[in-house]
Amino acid sequence: MANSGGAMSNAQLFQQMALLRWLSSQTDEDRTFLAAVTGVQVGRELLNRFTGQDKVDAYKRECILSISEFLQQNPKASQADINTEVEKRVLVFATQVKALENAPIF
Repeated sequence: MANSGGAMSNAQLFQQMALLRWLSSQTDEDRTFLAAVTGVQVGRELLNRFTGQDKVDAYKRECILSISEFLQQNPKASQADINTEVEKRVLVFATQVKALENAPIF
């Protein structure tokens, strides 16, 4: 999975390094290393798809950011207003996470 800047993730970089090494040498040792790195990356992606953890993390960041933006835009908000807004944003987060239970894996 590439990051938002278009750069490769660490897993993609390791896989590309292993592929380049194998393409240069074509030894069994380098083929085995490439297969292992690729297997780890595939396993990681499958785990993310089964658990939805990457989406949960994204929703959590979104929730925290939206609360932070509210606080910046409303520096004189009362504690009651802040509590109401936080509850609303956390409810949105919880709804998004709950929806993952019914989302298709692939």
